[in-house]
Amino acid sequence: MLAKLYPEARITLDFETPWQCLAATILSAQSTDVGVNRVTPGLFREYPDARATAVADRRHVEELILKTGFFRQKTRSLIGAAKKIVEDYGGEVPSEMEELVKIPGVGRKTANVILGHIHGKPGFVVDTHVRRLTYRMGFTKRTDPAKIEIDMQKILPAGDWTMFSMRLIIHGRQVCSARKPRCEVCALAADCPKIAVRTAPRG
Repeated sequence: MLAKLYPEARITLDFETPWQCLAATILSAQSTDVGVNRVTPGLFREYPDARATAVADRRHVEELILKTGFFRQKTRSLIGAAKKIVEDYGGEVPSEMEELVKIPGVGRKTANVILGHIHGKPGFVVDTHVRRLTYRMGFTKRTDPAKIEIDMQKILPAGDWTMFSMRLIIHGRQVCSARKPRCEVCALAADCPKIAVRTAPRG
């Protein structure tokens, strides 16, 4: 059903290169993709790749990404990530989870985005929407992102990890929101444990 609803699911960040995807994903923490997409054209115009970012002026980067929030921490992560990639990987974004998570500002969520959208490798992305929906839909009872990732990897074929997580994210944004889920129009309502519990007869 999710595949029918969102056949072309992908991240909504704008980027042209692996580095730009990584940078945009770092910026998306505690921010919306729409907000990130407003600032990345200026950032990428000034600092288009890891080599340029590694020697970037910190204050200038802070000014360029100010509206994404937490701009000082994000600036440290961007410059730190760029330096690591230049020094250890010749300026190219690595393609293995073990290497990606060594990069400043890159956790498993960001690493899985890179694996799935840049390198074409299985990666199950766990953001706030995925945490919420996997619990509501009864796929897991755990709240730790790393453990949710493990649970979902056991359920799904590896080839479905990226697309399924992206579809959950879109569904979480458009229908199954945190504060006011639109259960009355949800195409998944018939199979959702959350709705079944709510509508079960009493007594």
